[in-house]
Amino acid sequence: MKPEFSMACLTALNLPPAQAIRVAARTGYTSIGIRMLPAAPGGTAYPLMDDPTMLAATLAAMKETGVKVFDLEMIRLNEAFEPETFLPFFETGQRLGAQSILVAGDDADHERMIENFARLCDAAAPYGLTCDLEFMPWTAVRDLASAKEVVRAANRPNGGILVDALHFARSSSRLEDLDDMPREWLHYAQLCDAPAEIPTDTSGLIFTARSERLLPGEGGIDLAAIFRRLPMDLPISLEIPSDSRMPIIGNEAWARDVMASGRGFFAGLR
Repeated sequence: MKPEFSMACLTALNLPPAQAIRVAARTGYTSIGIRMLPAAPGGTAYPLMDDPTMLAATLAAMKETGVKVFDLEMIRLNEAFEPETFLPFFETGQRLGAQSILVAGDDADHERMIENFARLCDAAAPYGLTCDLEFMPWTAVRDLASAKEVVRAANRPNGGILVDALHFARSSSRLEDLDDMPREWLHYAQLCDAPAEIPTDTSGLIFTARSERLLPGEGGIDLAAIFRRLPMDLPISLEIPSDSRMPIIGNEAWARDVMASGRGFFAGLR
């Protein structure tokens, strides 16, 4: 079974959503991800909930090409989290037909983060959105085992876990922890590669994650061991930013290379 491929927002973060949709259409993707809230203060984002013109252009590009919006980034759970502040985000996601919200856990208070993850799931559910907690080694949800604790304790039907190959490898998460993942927790996964050597500091981890990932097969992550443990029909977000290569060859050529690498990886996996 061939997975459906989504072009993650980081793969072409410099492109506004309407342009990203057209590039995705020309290079074979069925959907894209959109970063509507920044990953860090001052970071690139396209707040469609606050920009009717950009939202209209995005909807027009979707209608023109048939490319969908799969996931929205990103909501961070911290000590100040209040789900009501994200209602315009949810409403816009519903208008876009999005399926998932990428969630990061930043709260050192474990019990409060569980409570807030549950509140987020409850707030997003009426809009048809799942909430997918992405574990990252520099956040309060450092690894897969930690993410499983939060999602299990919150116990919400639209709660899930996003497995990103990079974060799985660099958080020293265990392959065995994938084996008992409930299928209903898995809504999509992210594919990329990276050097086998793991940076020893947070800045190095973040730099690779946001700016310089590798195509599958170019690095040292045992991708086959990870993805053989995930459902073969799981939608795959190809999240492969490259600040060194993409500016040289351009967004469309890079998106095409990323797609070819994703297809090639899964063909070999079968």
